[in-house]
Amino acid sequence: MKIAAHTLGCKLNYAETSNIVRQFVEDGAVVVDYHSPADLYIINTCTVTAIAEKKCRTIIRQARRQNGNAIIAVVGCFAQNEAQRIAQIEGVNIILGNHEKQRLKAIIESKEWQVAKDQVLIASGTEPSSFDLSYSSGDRTRTFFKIQDGCNYFCTYCAIPFARGRSRSATIAETVAMAREIAATGAREVVLTGVNTGTFGAAHGETFFELIKQLDTIPEILRYRISSIEPNLITDEIIDYVAQSRAFLPHFHIPLQAGSDKVLRLMHRRYDTSLYARKLERIKTVMPHACIAADIIAGFNGEGQSEFDEACQFVESIPISYLHIFTYSERPNTAALRMEGKVPMEERRERSRVLHTLSQRKKEIFYNQHMGQTRPVLWESNNKEGMMAGFTDNYIRLQQPYDAEKVNQITPCRITQDIITQDNEE
Repeated sequence: MKIAAHTLGCKLNYAETSNIVRQFVEDGAVVVDYHSPADLYIINTCTVTAIAEKKCRTIIRQARRQNGNAIIAVVGCFAQNEAQRIAQIEGVNIILGNHEKQRLKAIIESKEWQVAKDQVLIASGTEPSSFDLSYSSGDRTRTFFKIQDGCNYFCTYCAIPFARGRSRSATIAETVAMAREIAATGAREVVLTGVNTGTFGAAHGETFFELIKQLDTIPEILRYRISSIEPNLITDEIIDYVAQSRAFLPHFHIPLQAGSDKVLRLMHRRYDTSLYARKLERIKTVMPHACIAADIIAGFNGEGQSEFDEACQFVESIPISYLHIFTYSERPNTAALRMEGKVPMEERRERSRVLHTLSQRKKEIFYNQHMGQTRPVLWESNNKEGMMAGFTDNYIRLQQPYDAEKVNQITPCRITQDIITQDNEE
């Protein structure tokens, strides 16, 4: 069997897609490029924005054009929340929500599928409650490691708790065991992923801080990055530990979502701008060279021009290295649908444009602060027009002439303007 997979959305999805694909490969399947003919197409979906859903529809149609007789399986968050909408798209055979998607191989081999294969098989009604540790494969240099899933916060703009269920994780012992499995693949860098990583271990009486200390003891893994952690959950002890850690890197992704306290309250976020600023000050005090990225939403309900101006001024005032900008789009089942003060879409897009310009300026400031420094770079395997690329510990992407002996190796490199590449968004 030839299988092809396409992943939309977050790092968590990439880890989960790899887990699904590995089940087929272990049984003899061959993985091919998504734009090639295949017997099975797996589309792992996202529901964060309306754009992600539109991409999903396009990718389904692309698969059908490659092989009209292929099995097309749509899984993940969009499948969890909008199964009936997906069922209306011509060519879809299987729709699995987050609770069922790891059963894709078993379903295809089951009597259930043999009976239903002439119609659309839908299994997405159950709220996700189980937890599967998983990690991405195919890149020996860098692996996305899913350590947590779900969220209990129910921010007013977010559909993720409906798509992924409540917060849950494995135990520290189970997580460390899988990290050792990852280390055996030769991966040098592990990115810890989750929906709300800072809530790791709550059901087991364990903490995220205890986990990172254990992970730091695996000598074969040379680097860890924390992909995202809420401002109210990144404690001083976590920050101070990373500052002196063997393998945890000076790179943080701390969602902001809004730079106005009024809008943060409307979003039901669990912090204010003063707490956020204090966290960044702490990081920069113990790690002046740290890279700090932030998510921010443009045009949420109740964000007037004064609140947006306040947000821009706040971002200007704090040591953010760059932003991930999302133009607000209404999500099904969220509390924001009942809120007043909707911002016209044209204005949302204009604010997004302003934030992109601000992000670029912050990134240039961050780069200039490190110009001339020598920092360790983990070099990747891709050979693009005779050049190879890699990230410094603090997430500046550099390039140099391709050298096969440096692939998956960490070497010191002096940062200069001519070797910086702009392709470093997470």
